[in-house]
Amino acid sequence: MAMREVGIDISHYGSKHIDTVVSIEFDYVVTLCSHAQETCPFFPAKTRVLHVGFMDPPALAETCGTEEEIMAFYRKVRDEIRIFVMKFPEALEAV
Repeated sequence: MAMREVGIDISHYGSKHIDTVVSIEFDYVVTLCSHAQETCPFFPAKTRVLHVGFMDPPALAETCGTEEEIMAFYRKVRDEIRIFVMKFPEALEAV
């Protein structure tokens, strides 16, 4: 719902197992959550891996009581990722 609010439909997307993309050549692989960094600390191909940690909205929302409080966490992380994507070229210069 948080993505839909900004006009982005992600309903047809989902996670992929690394085996489904290992044959694709990537310049960079970017992980956005600690789970991805922990379960896939390296990428089995010649590429540069960049980890940018964002909070996990479901974990943040565990202590919330209302739908609006929960959505506030999703919106916050969504907006943080948007800022990161907009500044992505600068982040690559620092690697």
